This record gives sequence, structure tokens and C-alpha cells, in this order.
Amino acid sequence: MRLIRGRFAPSPTGEIHLGNAWTALLAWLQVRAAGGTMVLRIEDLDPDRSRQVYIDRLMADMKWLGLDWDEGPDIGGAYAPYCQDERRELYQMALERLTAAGLVYPCYCTRAELAASAPHGSENERVYSGICRYREVDTYRKATKRPALRLAVQPGVIEFDDLHTGHVSQELAREVGDFVVRRSDGVHAYQLAVVVDDAAMGITHVLRGDDLLNSTPRQLLLYRLLGLTAPKFTHVPLLVDLDGHRLSKRQQALSIAVLRANGVKAEAIIGYLAFKARLVDKYQPVKATELIRSFDVTGLPHGQVIIEDKLPI
Repeated sequence: MRLIRGRFAPSPTGEIHLGNAWTALLAWLQVRAAGGTMVLRIEDLDPDRSRQVYIDRLMADMKWLGLDWDEGPDIGGAYAPYCQDERRELYQMALERLTAAGLVYPCYCTRAELAASAPHGSENERVYSGICRYREVDTYRKATKRPALRLAVQPGVIEFDDLHTGHVSQELAREVGDFVVRRSDGVHAYQLAVVVDDAAMGITHVLRGDDLLNSTPRQLLLYRLLGLTAPKFTHVPLLVDLDGHRLSKRQQALSIAVLRANGVKAEAIIGYLAFKARLVDKYQPVKATELIRSFDVTGLPHGQVIIEDKLPI
């Protein structure tokens, strides 16, 4: 039987917080419980927000929490490099394959046009109407604006079985529309980069937050179009505050670095997260390695996991 290969792939745009540690712990346990290989990949694709100092800090915090890895930017491995900034050539090659197959087209839409064509929902939730797929773009616009590149999505249902969420299906053309595979600033989109990386690194299992569940059908389509093998997906609930807002890197009080500086022990954080994940019956400090034998993804909670204002740690 093929050993599983999992990964934790954070973006170095700030200090990791309790929510990042939650996902990292569960991904790590899924791999370690199966005796597999853990990969740390840095998703520093966005040049405007990624910082080396955050890469250094997140690796230090991960090691402090007891969450190690077998391959990564600091120790290398058979699938190096492990930072997306060094892998851009691979994304471009995949993009050129899609383009050569006639599956990609330039999009010159402005933010205002995108908002007007799909006024409901946030920018990331809008269904693209396909304006540039069908219209003749004027010469002036071509000369003055660098286009984004979109994948032409054909009608059809994308479906898969999530190891935690269960069966998921999405009519991609209707619910999402043609999505971006390269931004107008030349940066390859997350959807494309993550597919190329997970396939190239032989990742068999992806455990991540359920905020990314809706993007999985897009990635599965790209796996299919590029002739790549998709991993098994596990989407787990997010940690949220008492108001139901997901934790973010702006909440400095819950960053691992701040908790650590305030004298909180790594075992206390792991024990708290394990209790919230229903891996232990009551809160108590515990090392990550002590949770490996009892880990079972089917026992994880469904729905948002609420974090108290005052942590019992």
C-alpha cells in the first residue's frame, strides 16, 4: 500500500495564530497516524505580502509546538524547492499547456465591470459572467491594460468525497464561472499553483480548513485538464471567536509567538486544540506525539469551533 504524503502549506503574510496551529496539528496527525511523510511548503506566491521573517517565525513556532516535517525549505527533499516563489516556472509550464489546448483566454475586466456584472456577494464569491470570453476587446484596452487569464469552464458537475465533510458536488460553470489562473499582475493564481505543487510533490492527502472547500472543485478540474492525480481531501471546521468570525493574523493576542512570549507552554496549546478537536475528553496539557495513536478524522467536530475570549491555558 502506498504510504500517504501530506502537507502543511502556510502563507508567510503574518505570524501564525491558533487557527493555523489547529489546521497544522490535524494535518500533521493525519500523516503521522498513518506513518506517512509530512511536507512543509511555503506558499509565498504573493510578492507584495510574503516576508522571509514570517517564514522563519512560522518554522520556529511549528517546531516549538512539536509539529515536525520530513521535507521542507530548511531541510530540502526529493521534491525541492519547497517555496512557491522558486517554483513559478512550473506554474507557467502548466499555464502554457492549458493555453495550447485552447482552455484559457485573456480577461480585461476592471473591478467595476466585475462588480456590475455580479453585484451580489464578496469579490471572492462572485460568479464571473464570462464577459471577456465572448466580447471583442478594443485595441485601446489591449494596449493599456494587462489582462488576467481565465480558464474557460464547460458545463458539468464536479464531485468528490471529502473524508470529513462527505459527498460534495458543484456545477462549476453556474456556481463559479470562468476562474482566474493568472492574475493581471502576472502572478499565477493559487488554484493553479496548489494543483501543480501537490501533484509534483506526490501529495496524497490534503487536510485544510473548510473555507477552502468551495475552491476544491476548481482544483479538481485543473487536475483533470492537466492529466494529474488528485489527492484525497479532508476539510475541517475553522476556529472562530464568540461572534463567529474566523481567526486572523490581525488578532495578535492569539498568535503563537505572543502566547509563547506570555509563558504559555506548547503542551497547553496542543492540549487545548486536541480538546476542541474531540481528540481528548477533557482539557489537559499534552504533547502532539501523544495524540497520534488515537487520531481519527471521523471523530472531528462539524460546524464552526468556538474559541473562548479567555483561553484556559
